[in-house]
Amino acid sequence: MSKPTPETPPERPNDTPSDKQDGAINDPAKTPQDSEPDNKVPATDISLVNGKNSPRKYKKDNQSFFMQRGYQILLVLGLIAAFLLVMVYQTLFGRIDQPEQMVTIEQGDTYYGLLPQWQQQIPLFSASIAKFYIKSQIDAPLHAGIYQLPENPTIAEALQILQQGAKVAMVKVQIIEGKTAGDLYQTLRDNPGITKEVLTSDSDNASIAQALDLAGILPDAVTNSSDPIVSYNLEGWFTPDTYYYGEGATDKQVLTDLYKRQQQALTLAWENRAPDLPYKTPYEALIMASIIEKETSVPEERELVAAVFTNRLNQGMRMQTDPTIIYGMGSRYEGNIRRKDIDEKTSYNTYQIDGLPPTPIALPSAASIEATLHPADSEALYFVATGNGGHKFTNSLADHNQAVRDYLNVMREKKSQTPPE
Repeated sequence: MSKPTPETPPERPNDTPSDKQDGAINDPAKTPQDSEPDNKVPATDISLVNGKNSPRKYKKDNQSFFMQRGYQILLVLGLIAAFLLVMVYQTLFGRIDQPEQMVTIEQGDTYYGLLPQWQQQIPLFSASIAKFYIKSQIDAPLHAGIYQLPENPTIAEALQILQQGAKVAMVKVQIIEGKTAGDLYQTLRDNPGITKEVLTSDSDNASIAQALDLAGILPDAVTNSSDPIVSYNLEGWFTPDTYYYGEGATDKQVLTDLYKRQQQALTLAWENRAPDLPYKTPYEALIMASIIEKETSVPEERELVAAVFTNRLNQGMRMQTDPTIIYGMGSRYEGNIRRKDIDEKTSYNTYQIDGLPPTPIALPSAASIEATLHPADSEALYFVATGNGGHKFTNSLADHNQAVRDYLNVMREKKSQTPPE
């Protein structure tokens, strides 16, 4: 029985047999396959290193790249085109939110000058598109006149209506600031281009107010007055200016248009008036504005004149203004105010009555209405002409009397220097 052969102990990993000194000890080809441990670490996925799983990138010469970029460009161009179409539609066919109304075009106005107003009223309105449309489609110049625009018109409709002005003969109606309603009535009667509906040969204050449907704007004291000058008097209610109307326009159309303008100016000024004024109603302010219009022709003096009369009313003083004497005299006025005229008590003579006269005494401008409701910050109670243009404003009676003497001296000196005829 042979002895068992002793087992050769296993080689340690770091043990190097003597017979392998010259061998390739690190040669993996000679490493037994079954010597690898069972829990080996998986090999690193090389795709994580070289980016094989990152999003695909097309090369610029790839057909898919050009298709994708082409769709993006077409989408952008389509959006731009759609936006431009909306702008064109809104500019030319977007409707202006307004009632049927009369629109006045003044001498010198242009189509382009109307664009800023329309641009405020219509969303996405393009002035450039509107200008191109005007240049390409409107071949007639813009004529001064009064035009009837329908309710909620488009710009295209409004331009076509305005273009018709070139085919209509226009008549001029000029009303100077400070003139009276009677002057206005006579101007319309004398204009052969105005058709007479209201201002007939037998018309009076009452018939005019009723024909224009304006009797309701007058206080009861005016409509019920026994004074023929006061009764139903529409004085002050028409805006003085120069107007152009299509030949054949009616006097009712003209008077209604001028009334609406004055009403708008008065309403706006009243809503923004200064505090602590002695006027209870807009109509009282209109009366005062007419007096200011007659008292000075110097624009810079309007607020000072308004301050004088405001101070007088607040202190309970009489206004004592000469233009009210003249208006109350009516056709009896011959160019001079005499002592007996000052002493005569009429419905309008503010030397004899307290407070304001019953109606305005002239057609006041918008500037005089503004001055009435925004007087200067002044304590002046008097004013008198200087004789050289304008007036001298004073706070006391003594200073006023001196200003009167100065005025008389200036007038005497001028008279002495005037050569005899």
